[in-house]
Amino acid sequence: MTTRKAICDSDGLFVYLKRQRSLVEAALKYSLPGPSSRPATIHKAMRYSLLAGGKRLRPILTLAAAEACGAKDSKPALPAACAVELIHTYSLIHDDLPCMDDDDLRRGQPTSHMVFGEGVAVLAGDALLTRSFGLLAEIKPSKRYPLALIIEEVATTAGSLQLIAGQVSDLEAEGKRLSIDDVRFIHERKTAAMIVLSLRLGAMTTNATPQQLKALTEFGQALGLAFQIIDDILDVTQSSKQLGKSAGKDITAAKATYPAVIGLKASSKEAARLTRKAHAALKVFDSRGERLAQLANDLLGRTA
Repeated sequence: MTTRKAICDSDGLFVYLKRQRSLVEAALKYSLPGPSSRPATIHKAMRYSLLAGGKRLRPILTLAAAEACGAKDSKPALPAACAVELIHTYSLIHDDLPCMDDDDLRRGQPTSHMVFGEGVAVLAGDALLTRSFGLLAEIKPSKRYPLALIIEEVATTAGSLQLIAGQVSDLEAEGKRLSIDDVRFIHERKTAAMIVLSLRLGAMTTNATPQQLKALTEFGQALGLAFQIIDDILDVTQSSKQLGKSAGKDITAAKATYPAVIGLKASSKEAARLTRKAHAALKVFDSRGERLAQLANDLLGRTA
């Protein structure tokens, strides 16, 4: 039987992901104050969650989007790539808190509040979000996209209209019967918005054309929703060990998910449909969009 890893190796995706992940990991280590910087507790907590591994999907998408728009070197997009990962990590720390989803496992290790306490965990998330804007200041603006526009875009996506809107709606939906439109509203903001942002930032650092930016936005919207649907499916079908986080939490908390509303089979079909839609959005890039297409296929077939 041909394994998924072997397939990735054959088309270069596995090697690409490994290389880009290493590039991102190295940059993230230098994105924060050292662990001994006073007060050491907060810097240790920030680094604990940020450097815990993970797929690094969002920063890799930032770099891949820059490449699709013609970037020859990943370095100009690295500050943006690291910034989105800091924002993502902050959201995970807060999402895991007892007052939110109350989880004790993330990326295969105890969550921040389990190690450092709730107070420091909240502050670690706050500090990561704040530091992300410092990284954005390191971006060299392109002709079409001044730094003020980039900062505004990030602030809007991370704020009460997108990421936080999704989190609040998710909390308010627990235990309620929602329509599929309501579930989509949550997923588009809680998950897809940050994936769209990751792609758009990569494009902006490369002075993408309006047509390219629009295509990547459409790609990200479809991919982000498909990604969350697969996450919902895996929460039901996989173990905590496989996921690196607590499995079955959605059912226990009566979360609003695609499987809960339309079932597993229909959810799988919808994720596949959205992946096809994501592929269609890449036509403007011709062969330069191939890496993004491969990433979309890889995410559809993931098991963790």
